[in-house]
Amino acid sequence: MTESGAERDRWKNARRSVYVYDCRSESRAAPPRAIIDTAELDHSGFLRALRQEFRLSTNEAFVISTTDRRQIDAELYKELVDGKTLHLLKSMDQELTAATQERIEFLPHYHTLVQCGMYEYYASEGQKALPYAFAELIDNALSATAKNTGIRRIEIRLMFDESQGGPAVVVMDNGCGMTSKQLNNWAVYRLSKFIRENETGYVRPDPVPRSLNSDISYFGVGGKQAVFYIGQSVRMISKPAGSPDVHEFVMSKEDFERKEKNKEAIYTGFIRNRKPGNCSHVTASEEQFLRSIMMEEREKESFTAVIITGVQQEHVTYLKQNLNLWTRELAHTYHYYIHGVHGNDQRAKGKDDHVSNIDIQISLFERSPRVPRVMNLREVDDDMQTLYINSSFSTFEFKATGAKDSLVEGLIRYHPFRYDQETYPVDPYALEDEDEECVILNSEARGKRPIFECFWNGRLIPYTTVSEFEWCARPKKAGAVPLECYNRISGVLFTNDRFQVSTNKLTFMDLELQLRDININFTRVNNGQGLRVNIQRDFTNWLKECNERFDKQVMFQGFKGSTTRTDVATKRLQSPWAIFQTIKWDGKTYKKGQCVKSVKTSPVFVGSIVNFLLYGEHDKDVYATGGYVQIALEPKELFNEIRIIPISKIDRLAVPAAINKKIEDELAKLPDQLRVTWPEGNAWAENDVRPAGTVMGPIRVEILNKKGESVSRLPVVGAAKKLVIELKVIWHSPKGNVQTNSYIAAYSAKWEYWFKPMGNFSKLGKYTLHLQTKLSDNPGSEWGGRRLPNYTLNFSIKEGEAVSFVLGDTSSPVRVGVPFSIPLNFKDEFDYLTQPSFDIKPQLECSSLQLSYEGITFGTTCVIKNVKAMGKTSHQNKTYTVKVHIPGLKQDSQSLQIVLQPGPPHTLVVLPDVDVLSVENRTPPNFKVEIHDEFQNITTQPKLIVRCQLLGAPDLPVGVVDCSNTGSGDLLTKPLQLKTINAEQILTAKFNILNHRTVACVERKLRVLPSSQISRFEVYRQEEGSDDVMVLRDGKPIDWLAGDTLGNLRFKLYDEGNRLVSLQPQLTSKIKVNWTAEINAEELSQGKLPPLSVPSQAKREHFYSVSFNDQCMVNFSFIIVPVPDEPERLRVNLSESTVKMGEILSGNIYVEVVDQYGNKTDCLNADIVKTMSVSADDLDKSTLAIEWQASSGLLSVCGVRFVEGSLGPRELCFKYKDMKEFVRIEVTAGPPVQIKLLKEPEMPLQVMNGQGLDAPLVVQLCDEWGNPSADQQIAIVMKTLSPQLKIKSSVSSLFVDSEGKAYFILETISGPKGEHQLEFRGSSNRNGIRGPVIKLNVIPDPNKPVELSIRYDSAATLCAGDVFPVFTVVVMSEEGSPVKTICPASLSMLLWKGTASDSSPPSTVSHPICSLLDKQIPELTGQYVVQFVLVLDKTKHLWSKQIPLNVVSNKAVKLAPETPPSTPVVSNSNIRASRTLLDSFNLKIMDQYSNAAGEGLDGKVIVTIKDTGDVVLPLFENGATSVSYSLTNGETLITDLALLENSPGVDGAEYTLQFSPEIRQTGVTITAYSLPFRFCNDAEQQKVIVSLSKKKDRLSQTVLIYREVFDTNKQLKSELEGQVQDATHKLNELKTELQKSGLGVSELTTVSLYTHTNMHTVLLLFPRRKCNIPDPFRGNPQVLGKLGNLALVEDDDAAKVISWHLLGDMDCVVTETTSAAKRIYDDTQGHQQVIPLETVYYRPNDRPLPHIKNDTLLFQPTGNPVFVKDILIFPEHIESCNKVFASLLGDTILIDDLDSANNYRREVVQSKVQCPTLLTRQGERIRSNGKFGGLQNKAPSIEKLRGQVFGAPLPKEHNFIRHQIELLQQCRVAMQKAFKVQYEYKTHMEHLQSPQMKQKQQEFQQQEQELRDLEETLGRCFPQCGSGYFLNAKPDF
Repeated sequence: MTESGAERDRWKNARRSVYVYDCRSESRAAPPRAIIDTAELDHSGFLRALRQEFRLSTNEAFVISTTDRRQIDAELYKELVDGKTLHLLKSMDQELTAATQERIEFLPHYHTLVQCGMYEYYASEGQKALPYAFAELIDNALSATAKNTGIRRIEIRLMFDESQGGPAVVVMDNGCGMTSKQLNNWAVYRLSKFIRENETGYVRPDPVPRSLNSDISYFGVGGKQAVFYIGQSVRMISKPAGSPDVHEFVMSKEDFERKEKNKEAIYTGFIRNRKPGNCSHVTASEEQFLRSIMMEEREKESFTAVIITGVQQEHVTYLKQNLNLWTRELAHTYHYYIHGVHGNDQRAKGKDDHVSNIDIQISLFERSPRVPRVMNLREVDDDMQTLYINSSFSTFEFKATGAKDSLVEGLIRYHPFRYDQETYPVDPYALEDEDEECVILNSEARGKRPIFECFWNGRLIPYTTVSEFEWCARPKKAGAVPLECYNRISGVLFTNDRFQVSTNKLTFMDLELQLRDININFTRVNNGQGLRVNIQRDFTNWLKECNERFDKQVMFQGFKGSTTRTDVATKRLQSPWAIFQTIKWDGKTYKKGQCVKSVKTSPVFVGSIVNFLLYGEHDKDVYATGGYVQIALEPKELFNEIRIIPISKIDRLAVPAAINKKIEDELAKLPDQLRVTWPEGNAWAENDVRPAGTVMGPIRVEILNKKGESVSRLPVVGAAKKLVIELKVIWHSPKGNVQTNSYIAAYSAKWEYWFKPMGNFSKLGKYTLHLQTKLSDNPGSEWGGRRLPNYTLNFSIKEGEAVSFVLGDTSSPVRVGVPFSIPLNFKDEFDYLTQPSFDIKPQLECSSLQLSYEGITFGTTCVIKNVKAMGKTSHQNKTYTVKVHIPGLKQDSQSLQIVLQPGPPHTLVVLPDVDVLSVENRTPPNFKVEIHDEFQNITTQPKLIVRCQLLGAPDLPVGVVDCSNTGSGDLLTKPLQLKTINAEQILTAKFNILNHRTVACVERKLRVLPSSQISRFEVYRQEEGSDDVMVLRDGKPIDWLAGDTLGNLRFKLYDEGNRLVSLQPQLTSKIKVNWTAEINAEELSQGKLPPLSVPSQAKREHFYSVSFNDQCMVNFSFIIVPVPDEPERLRVNLSESTVKMGEILSGNIYVEVVDQYGNKTDCLNADIVKTMSVSADDLDKSTLAIEWQASSGLLSVCGVRFVEGSLGPRELCFKYKDMKEFVRIEVTAGPPVQIKLLKEPEMPLQVMNGQGLDAPLVVQLCDEWGNPSADQQIAIVMKTLSPQLKIKSSVSSLFVDSEGKAYFILETISGPKGEHQLEFRGSSNRNGIRGPVIKLNVIPDPNKPVELSIRYDSAATLCAGDVFPVFTVVVMSEEGSPVKTICPASLSMLLWKGTASDSSPPSTVSHPICSLLDKQIPELTGQYVVQFVLVLDKTKHLWSKQIPLNVVSNKAVKLAPETPPSTPVVSNSNIRASRTLLDSFNLKIMDQYSNAAGEGLDGKVIVTIKDTGDVVLPLFENGATSVSYSLTNGETLITDLALLENSPGVDGAEYTLQFSPEIRQTGVTITAYSLPFRFCNDAEQQKVIVSLSKKKDRLSQTVLIYREVFDTNKQLKSELEGQVQDATHKLNELKTELQKSGLGVSELTTVSLYTHTNMHTVLLLFPRRKCNIPDPFRGNPQVLGKLGNLALVEDDDAAKVISWHLLGDMDCVVTETTSAAKRIYDDTQGHQQVIPLETVYYRPNDRPLPHIKNDTLLFQPTGNPVFVKDILIFPEHIESCNKVFASLLGDTILIDDLDSANNYRREVVQSKVQCPTLLTRQGERIRSNGKFGGLQNKAPSIEKLRGQVFGAPLPKEHNFIRHQIELLQQCRVAMQKAFKVQYEYKTHMEHLQSPQMKQKQQEFQQQEQELRDLEETLGRCFPQCGSGYFLNAKPDF
């Protein structure tokens, strides 16, 4: 600590005192206050002083807390400051009965000075500033309610009733409230939220849509400015959430003036702390409304109220008279807070998902009887944002992002032109004398007004607007969008807090300038997602779409050409007229062919649109204000005329129905319908059904128009057209339509149109009668495109009356009494199935059976239903004949056969049929049952089960028998088991058939007689020779002495008739007892039972039984209850056997007296408490208590506590009379109150950035006495106190283990260079436990790669197939220096075709280029990407930026096609197709890699025919020997190349087409292209050759592919062999280097590498001298850093004295340029000293030490003199450092000691040489003038330099070990590479020898042989040709 800091602390401790209010009293009087000086007191001394001051007894409970209700403990006591106010309370939740005062200071913050340059808050630009003053208070309220989950209520009350103490303004909210500390912060002017002292610090809110984060209470300025702008005084009342107290603070102008007059401290005051609703301090003379406001406090959990009084009269007048105006301004300012993200869209009520919970209400209270006026800002519907939103038709959403998370969300809205006016909203309150440039006229919509209003964190910044952006500005020239559309847009910008605003929130600082920065990125937003599009193009498209969709102008579409209008009188206007097919006008589309109606024409007409005409030169869709339309009059059947009228005369209000009606009125004169009548009254209706043979007709027909008039001619101009009617009848048979009748009727004046009767309808089915009007002279049925009237009648022919019937199939067999049906099919005279009359009555007859039925159902098939056959059946399945007779039919009788079986069950018969049946108990009764049908036939059916149930006693058996197959059976039940029967008993047996409730039940009586079997025991006790008998009762308890024997037990047996049974051995042998297995048979036969031993424990009852087991079981049981014996000893019961040190044992200890068996006795009573004693070592008997519990009869001992001694077991002794009992209690550690760090290391811990600690940090939980505590509910939390420090650990919070320890393994520690703190704290349900704080010193890792820097010749041209330019890759470390320990094998280059996109290559790129030198450029042209990657480990990679490359074609060398064609085969026939060589063939000039390389090369291509021998050559058409084609831009198209008809040539010969380019440009040589072809004289032979040639081409291609595969494998084999040799050679070289460095080849292991790496890390972490001067400027452009960090000194003594010598310059910043130095100077207000290198004069000085002259020693020096500058080590910037240190040190010399230095100086001076300053390693200094001594020339100890000392370099072993690590890493990589290439070579060789490759070799040989055979075949086809003609047939491999 510095001297000034210690002095300040002493002054602080000397003056620390606190004010304590005694608030424990219930009195409402002012509580007593005491001032306690705490300067020399610790926490315990403070508590003693408190007790002494307020006379508190030692056992009196109290708490001492701050006014914020935080209890003062030892930690919080240390934070108390002088003048702090405290409360003495009974408990923390006690209410304050009386108000207390707390003195606070609210001095202005220093920001008042540094930010005073801001212009004043209310520079209101000529507007009334009151709304913006209210806005400041609303901002505070919004911030306070930000975390409310319910309604966020903000209320502004205007209290203008003078009778209540007005005028006043009250702003209230239901937010979180303010503590007294926060209220103090509010009072401090310009204390922004970023510098306030609070518990958590400022946390920037998470991003939200429109930045509506309520984070708008910002600068600590606006609230104070607002309240004093509105009035003269402010009263702040606030109640924080969770606190029972209200804090009140008053600040007024009058108070300030009084304090200034009395020369008091102005910025001081008092906060009144009181309970809610306490208004006793408000006097009657003050404002009356204050009392009602304070009374409201009781109902509120938390709130803040700002009460402004002394409101200026002009403000009162304005607020009253302009309520709508200023509330509208507020609604505009907070529009999106009030209405949500999408604003007040009145068209989408109820559909918005972002509903706001903010409620802002304004209430105006005036003198009675005026009614208060209340307005909610949500109800304002005329603020400008509401007008903009509800007048817009479309929205364009975008966002802009910049540096430091700056974000702007934007909206552009479109207000279209509608019909005859603009819809851009006009401000209804705008002044008439506004600047003309800002007037919004309907003709220009927005006019010159800026587009964008600006919102900051969701609230309006009213005086800042943005006119436009470049991408949405109005263009200078008209384009795709009309220019006037740019005046129909309005916009709004939402910025976050990264953009600065003025403290009064009226203007942005530089918003528009920032948004015009080139680094701002604008993005289109759609559905919340950003789109990567061109925003200017998207905006233009959107504006164009809005114009097309919403502007109500005329758009002409579908341009069809131009025409001339001769109907126009003015000749110059007759042409040009553009013709369009469609227009869009007023939201409607009018198309060609659509019917419209005219308006304002004479006469008004309707017609269909022919075309739209627009004057002028047009060739595409265009907007216009008007035009003309051609209309063809309708209906065309009556009119044949086209008219042209203006588009404006189209009736827009005419609906299609009205237009169609007018057309229909004209069409009503034409024939419309036929009227059909039936003269004889036998009319046939639609879909009528008639019997077969019915006659139709006669028929009369009339032709009517729509007016109902009869016509026989067409009403057209000219010759009349007569009409006739054609009749046709069509039968719709299953096989198709058949015409049965066809007639034509002419018109008759008497009968109209007449048709005679028709009677030939005998076929069943559907018919159609067609009547069609036709022209007499024309067979057609249409006129004018419309069909003439017609009539259609659909009818059906059905069956006739029934004359016969047949019987259908009947289900068989039939059961007696079971209904069945007989189907009947009736037929008419045409033998069609038909229905009979409903009055038929069938008659049924059958011998020996009675037949009956219920009735008959009618349908397609009639059914006699529910026929029953009744009778006795002699045997199963007998056949009967049934006759059916139906009177009234021609054929009236039919017969059928039925098989009859017995019917369903009807009766149950039980045998024997007697009234009462006798049976003895425990024997079964027997019965026989039969099941009969209705005619007493025994019947069967499935699931026919008879059950017998016995009634009259409980638990009787049930018997069942299955009669499903036989219909009868014997029913045998189980034996009867009646429990108690002393005499005969009558039972009832009930018989029934299961699931057949219709069959009646049968009952029989049973007489049951008692059984002679044993049924009862009797057990009793009788002493020998005694008449006393103790009878034991079955199941009853017996009390007997515990441990005694119960003997002399006897028994008797009785049967069911209660008759005593004599005891016989065969009976007694069946008796068993449960208390012993050994029974004396002789004693049993005498009625004696074995003796019984009673248990010794009296805790529970014991069950005993005697049983007899013969045919049935008979039991007798009794219960013995043991009772206690005499008292014997004490017994102690512990509920808990473990107690914590200092705590009372939980639960009670119970003591009782027991007998010899441990049974509790009842000898204890209340008097025994006096004689009972309890003792133990270190037992606290002050808390011990012994009580008697009468309810349980036990002694209760509680209050057992141990307060000292060691942990472990304690013996607790209980004594009563002569009885003693000992119990053991385990004493464990007390409650944990502290955390200790085990094996605390030396601080601070040195750790390399990105690495961890070798050993875990172990913390121990301890109690008050320092004992280890194992409370496993305590979690130890590890927390970094430095936000920049990042620690990776398996856990950050850990519960302690069973020993109370927690182990934290710090895997990696990363953060900025410097010292950081790590804290451990304990947490549980109780208060937290403080723990140790560990200091960590983070050292940047010079070997950690963080960036790849790539340098190459970016201007070089990359030609395909050439070599890449050299890429230089530098790996940069955290220190900013190159990493020199990188293994080159870890660096790879990746190359792929495509464009640069992400930070890593596509997933398809997987093969890196390992070598970075002499790599060939890809042979294909196009866009490529190069990226370098450094492999750090298996999972981490460091990627460079992607480098786009453009590969262009190489030098043009040849003419070739992109795809080789097949070999042409032609003949000299007269068919041109047979003579055609090439139809279309494209050739390009290419480089050697077949890339197009002919850009800019022009000329021609000469095609000739060549041959190898001296033979006749074919000719081209027209007899030419060559053909020429043009070559343009390196490309030519050969088309329609054919031979001459009957061209000469050798049959079967192969010729060559040679394409020779001739280039106009000089110096270009291009190789010609040759294409072989075959020539034939015969067309048939040509077809054969074509087929063979195609096969030959396919084989040639296949052989070529195979050969390429084998060549590739061969080449790969050669390359792999070379790689194996190279890898082996490289490994051998590295092994040699490794041996030279002192390592053997045997040490080439991972362990060795790990060991050396650890050694290297130890050297890096080894404590060494470091310079601790902070250097925040290092790393900035043109900045080297502070002087102390630029150099290293190896020797400690030298470092100390040099650092002290340069102490004034150690923190000087060295820059390269003066501008950089000036920038640092300005940023630090001149506090930082700087030195620019460009202003330092430096001359290289290589002169020797002063004692050397001309290489000769002037004298022999002592003390080892050396220049100071020569012992400085510069890690970087060596030249610049030499320059700056030479200027500061000059020729200063370092020498060993002072004596040597003095001798040296004396000798130098005597040698007539100037001596520079001398420094000694002991710390002395001799100045250049010879002065030495004194404190100013003596260096202090190195510790007092406080880190301002040059650091020490790394140990010398560092470089050597690092070199060894590099060699080990290279060797490991080389070994891995050698193993890899050897494995690849081995794998490739195995692949070459695999069966698949051998099979491919065989296939290749076969294909080659087939190709040779095919060539021989071609040669045999033309034996006249020599072998020379087929040389070219061989494939070119």
